[in-house]
Amino acid sequence: MTVTWEDLGWEQVATGVGRCRLPGWDCTVGLVLGEGTALMVDAGSSPAEGARLRLAAEELAGHRVTHLALTHPHFDHVFGAAAFAGAEVYGAVGVDAVYGPHGRAELRADAVRNGLDARVADEAVEVLVPPRHHVSGEWTLDLGPGRQVLLANVGPGHTAHDLVVLVPGSPEVVFCGDLVEESGEPQAGPDAVPSRWPDALDRLLSLGGPDARYVPGHGAVVDAAFVRGQRDALAARFGVS
Repeated sequence: MTVTWEDLGWEQVATGVGRCRLPGWDCTVGLVLGEGTALMVDAGSSPAEGARLRLAAEELAGHRVTHLALTHPHFDHVFGAAAFAGAEVYGAVGVDAVYGPHGRAELRADAVRNGLDARVADEAVEVLVPPRHHVSGEWTLDLGPGRQVLLANVGPGHTAHDLVVLVPGSPEVVFCGDLVEESGEPQAGPDAVPSRWPDALDRLLSLGGPDARYVPGHGAVVDAAFVRGQRDALAARFGVS
């Protein structure tokens, strides 16, 4: 019997492309299926959650996850990365600074402040997997015949290291990370770069275009009009054009 996205609690966004809203922080992860390949977008908030995501992804793909793209270095998006052993891991250039001792301590503290059990946070930091591949502009991943995916460093904005994932098709799908949030107002923590955020969303919109489906880091899938409205609201909020 063929397993469907819905069987596993995932939402199919386009052919071979799906996403899952995780409990706790309502963080979204994505999955793009290729021929003998599978790209995960973000990894969840703990090693255990990452392991559950890997099992679901492997059931949907019929093989292991071969690639992992981390949209930004916040605990609810990266703490599950260790579960994807053997995958090629991608992040925005400069993100290595977050994986040093000071950055790891900040990640742990942020996770605990937001309600993650301290023991889980300790484990996650200990096994934290930094990206091997660093995207400074755009990087095309070849996932097999008929499936190429574009990784684009459009930040800074929500953080200093924001990466988005564009999946061409009909419709095109853009995994936005927390540059876009639908379930609440976009969060601007101490590592945000508010003066550059609207520009990052302009670049994101130019990549996806008017007809793409935009998958935010938190909340429901949205359209270009929503992203444009959030871009203008952020510009007004932070006093930038």
